[in-house]
Parts: sequence; C-alpha cells; structure tokens
Amino acid sequence: MSSISPFETKTFANKINALGCDYLDAPVAGGEVGAKVANQIIVALNIAAVSEALVFASKAGADPAKVRQALMGGFAASRILEVHGERMIKRTFNPGFRIALHQKDLNPALQGAKAIGVSLLQTAGAAQLMQASAANGMDQLDHSALVQALELMVNHVVAKAQAA
Repeated sequence: MSSISPFETKTFANKINALGCDYLDAPVAGGEVGAKVANQIIVALNIAAVSEALVFASKAGADPAKVRQALMGGFAASRILEVHGERMIKRTFNPGFRIALHQKDLNPALQGAKAIGVSLLQTAGAAQLMQASAANGMDQLDHSALVQALELMVNHVVAKAQAA
C-alpha cells in the first residue's frame, strides 16, 4: 500500500474496468502502511501547527511542557499535540514516520490540486518546511522533527534534550 494520487487511482480503475474486472480502492489511515493523501495533509498541517505553537511559546519564555499540557485541555487538543508535541519537547525524533516519506506523500496532494485548480496554501507551506528539514539532513527523522526546521529559522530550541 502507498499514498498515491486519487487521479492515478481513477486511471487504474478505468483500465481494470475496461478489461472486464473490478477495481477496489480501499483508502485507510493509521500509519506508514495505511496513509492516504487527505490524511497526510491533515497530519502535516497539525504537526506544523504544533511546531509553531511550541516554538512561539518557548521563545516567549513559557515552559513548553506546561503549554502543551494546558493546550491538551482545550480545543487544540489532538493526537498530534499529545504524541508529537511530547516528542518535540523530549527531543525524541527516532523515526516512526520519516519526514522523507511524509514529504513524498504530500506530492500527490500538491500535484492533484494543481491538476484540478485548487490552491493548498497550507499544505504547500508544510511541504516547504519538510524540504527545509531535508536540506538540513533531517529527512530520516520522525516527522515530529519538523520543529527543528523552525528552530533553525528563529535560532531557538524549544527544549533541551533530556538525559536518559
């Protein structure tokens, strides 16, 4: 399984149907083997948002762990804030889902959007943040390491690495 363009999926389905066979597209979400395009857009934007919020709060002098904890009690609460926010604070960027794979998965979204005349401004921004991460040697880290690209831009680290 892989994240592929929904337009390519339609082309494959038409070719298979023309041969008299049925084509089943079964989009799923939930990790490397289950990711599809719309899910990857949402996850990328949420990781970028959590990254920006923690960089902002930390640079302003707030304790990022306390900020994360407070945000978990409001509308900003999300699985991304819970899991990836903690990784950003604890500096644990061992790969679960690599930046390089997430970057690859955003390409069909951006290409598809161009083909149908849709502007995905925030997705393009997240893709550029991933590109900045890759350019700085972080493409094999977990996508929560996107925070490090923002940290480089503002010359401020959200949190110091914790001793093991």
